[in-house]
Amino acid sequence: MDCTDVIINFAWGKGSKYHTPAIHTLTYHNHTTTIMKQLDRLLAEKLLKISAIKLQPEHPFTWASGWNSPIYTDNRKTLSYPEVRSFIKVEMCRLIMENFPQPDAIAGVATGAIAMGALVADTLGLPYVYVRSTPKDHGLENLIEGNLKPGQKVVVIEDLISTGGSSLKAVEAIRAAGCEVVGMAAIFTYGFPIAVKRFKDANVDICTLSNYNSMLEAALESEYIHADDLETLKEWRRDPANWTPAGQND
Repeated sequence: MDCTDVIINFAWGKGSKYHTPAIHTLTYHNHTTTIMKQLDRLLAEKLLKISAIKLQPEHPFTWASGWNSPIYTDNRKTLSYPEVRSFIKVEMCRLIMENFPQPDAIAGVATGAIAMGALVADTLGLPYVYVRSTPKDHGLENLIEGNLKPGQKVVVIEDLISTGGSSLKAVEAIRAAGCEVVGMAAIFTYGFPIAVKRFKDANVDICTLSNYNSMLEAALESEYIHADDLETLKEWRRDPANWTPAGQND
């Protein structure tokens, strides 16, 4: 049997006004030990397998920012794969309960984390909102879709941490609504130094399920990339704004 079969047992969390279920045990058939030891690597393998993460060091992508990049990530693809989707949902819930216990609400960041945020909120039995990148251009011109009450403790859900700009705009909107952002949980992070600094300056605690370094290890082990690609991929992460593919430096 594949590790796609997931058994989740819930125990009701003590003292939660929403009777929040806390993840009690999590067993993946035949893979329990491996998963609990190397979650970040395992998730990276899954993201690579379904092409949620693509690596092309020799034929880089161009991001909307204009940056050249040997990697492209679209974690919305995980929604089309029930096993991967459930894996992320369960582990995201565990991450939240371990690091930000008993939040009052969950907030997804548009657009990539809207669906996963809703899945996490539903599993935890918590109210849910999502935060738009810009206010609606009609009606009430909402930036936050859904209802938050001043004073609520909110965990923000992201699908991807890049430079941190859009993530922190969502944090600002939630704080402006009178709520406390107790932390952010994300599927994947590039680990850019600028993002680390921005989150520190904004006083936002962040936890992620996987990261760029673990992804490189998984890609190398699975022969998705070769050893001579590693330095290029590491070099890009150090200075992505100014990185130029090999052969285009002249």
